[in-house]
Amino acid sequence: MPSLSRDDVEHVAHLARLGLTADEIGRLQDQLNHIVEQYAKLAELDTDAIAPTAQTIELENILRDDEPRPSLPASAVLDNAPETRDGRLVVPAIIGGD
Repeated sequence: MPSLSRDDVEHVAHLARLGLTADEIGRLQDQLNHIVEQYAKLAELDTDAIAPTAQTIELENILRDDEPRPSLPASAVLDNAPETRDGRLVVPAIIGGD
């Protein structure tokens, strides 16, 4: 796998609008080339027998129990609304309408 040249790094830095010094470009070039080398090593692995995965560990949602509890009375909610009509909140139309 070809390595990244200094011009490559300068070009990417320019596209990303990064103002890098000459030392930073050199350091970044070394770091990016190390990443590319590591990727090349990984690409050599035989992964045909490994099923594609989106997660490497099982995920579990940790949620609290849904326990009903008293809420605000409708009148208190409507008193705080900027506009009401017939005991309901009035909101701006999203798709055409009055």
